[in-house]
Amino acid sequence: MNRVHNFSAGPAILPLEVLQQAQADLVDYQGTGASIMEKSHRGADYTQVHEEATALLTTVLDLGDDFEVLFLQGGASTQFLMAPMNLLSKGQTADYINTGAWSTKAIKEAKAFGEVHEVYSGKEGNFTHIPTQEELALSEHARYVHFTSNNTIFGTQFATEPETYGIPLVCDASSDFLSKPIDITRYGIIYAGAQKNLGPAGVTIVIARKDVLEGISKTDIPTIMDYRTHVQNLFNTPPVFPVYMVKLVLEWIQSKGGISYFERFNLEKANLLYSAIDEDDFYSGTADLASRSLMNVTFRLPSEELEKKFIQEATAAHLDALKGHRSVGGVRASIYNACPMESVQALVAFMANFKAKHG
Repeated sequence: MNRVHNFSAGPAILPLEVLQQAQADLVDYQGTGASIMEKSHRGADYTQVHEEATALLTTVLDLGDDFEVLFLQGGASTQFLMAPMNLLSKGQTADYINTGAWSTKAIKEAKAFGEVHEVYSGKEGNFTHIPTQEELALSEHARYVHFTSNNTIFGTQFATEPETYGIPLVCDASSDFLSKPIDITRYGIIYAGAQKNLGPAGVTIVIARKDVLEGISKTDIPTIMDYRTHVQNLFNTPPVFPVYMVKLVLEWIQSKGGISYFERFNLEKANLLYSAIDEDDFYSGTADLASRSLMNVTFRLPSEELEKKFIQEATAAHLDALKGHRSVGGVRASIYNACPMESVQALVAFMANFKAKHG
């Protein structure tokens, strides 16, 4: 086996133990003579997988009885419109915090359903900054406040939830889901594509507070786009294999010690990498110091030519997927929950050698 050090932003690295378990189950799921992908989504085997995944996520996040857990499809991009389609009506306002490409897209979709108040925009500063509480011009009667907790492209992250004074948060948590503790009581809806921290592409986790769902009064929501449809039953065939993989990843998270373990582990990895960046001016981080992401570490070199050489030589050294997003360039190392410390150590060692040769 020749596995690389995988720094892909998504679909991202999965725990090796999970991949090996899935490999063992792939053809013959637990001695049933068929793959989980070949079984009815209403049969006993998948029903057990679905229920166990739901129970695990409820436990890991300490949701209690106040939230519904849904396994949907369409990625966060579908949630950009599904959330306002359910929660926002003409004449109503939703507050949106614009910290990057994904929140910009969410704002565009929400405008089709009601008024959008952009309480902060980091566009002029090229989205290198996460706003302080004092920088948020919140509305008095917003239906909800939407934010993107981590920004994969620009390498920024909210250290904690914005204060909304009782107005429910709607959060795109796709790229830092389950990487650190959150105050679940402040959220109305959390959605996350699984392909960063929780599983393969193909399933989107939606966690919705029951009282927020009960407050939906709209009657013109298309059936499949209505959250309440999916609470009531399995309306359509769920992404069976990705949900099974999510279950395995949740078991792995629990076995490691839960979210508190990964908070410490991710901080340790990020500190090691940022320390290498901050040693001198050969490498330079792109995000403001107080806004830096623990999931996506973005940095530049003295020239684009050197960046190209850095990525080429890193790839040859089995350090994979370090090229920055096409819209911003540079270098990006995504160090999600499943990224082992050994990979970060290998990258830091490579960075030191590269700087010695080209600095």
